[in-house]
Amino acid sequence: MGRPGDLDLSRRELVACATAAAAMTTLPAAAQARTEPAGEPVMAKLSLSVNGRLQELELDIRTSLLDAAREHLHLTGSKKGCDHGQCGACTMIVDGRRINACLTLAVMHQGAEITTIEGLGQPDNLHPMQAAFIRHDGYQCGYCTPGQICSGVAMLAEIKAGIPSHVTADLNAPMEVTPSEIRERMSGNLCRCGAYSNIVEAMTEVAGIPTSRRPA
Repeated sequence: MGRPGDLDLSRRELVACATAAAAMTTLPAAAQARTEPAGEPVMAKLSLSVNGRLQELELDIRTSLLDAAREHLHLTGSKKGCDHGQCGACTMIVDGRRINACLTLAVMHQGAEITTIEGLGQPDNLHPMQAAFIRHDGYQCGYCTPGQICSGVAMLAEIKAGIPSHVTADLNAPMEVTPSEIRERMSGNLCRCGAYSNIVEAMTEVAGIPTSRRPA
């Protein structure tokens, strides 16, 4: 066995050599992976009830519900914001529950009842939540507004159904629509313009909260 001085390498040089050797052994496999073809997409047929109309689609099974609506049904009201389920701009109502449409696959909702912003109301027949957003200027750029409105409609239904949130003070008492409940339940819908106070005002109006109890 040689003495320590026989190997004239510093610790830094030894680590560098080991790293280079590891990179050399993995490079061919990585290069091969980049050149392999993706293969043909797997297609599936599905039926969806979208805004009260039956829709028959044949989609790549990797297609998100958001892309199915925007790219295949041309319902572009629901927006693709972060595409990571963090901003809420893509919110739709599926079987009565609000979901981030960018995080769920269309094929997972065979036969589901889906409502997008287009299904809530039209310019000549606005949903009360849409009308309240206009009255209270609950939007600026408007990009998040479809998701805010869909989420708000479902959120008020949750409270009416007695579903509590993290800020519900008394689980045994009837649910109440309060500014704190609205802010907590809507925390997954981001407004980069910062119109939150106006959004809360619009939602409290739709909930029927007296003006004296609305947030300043």
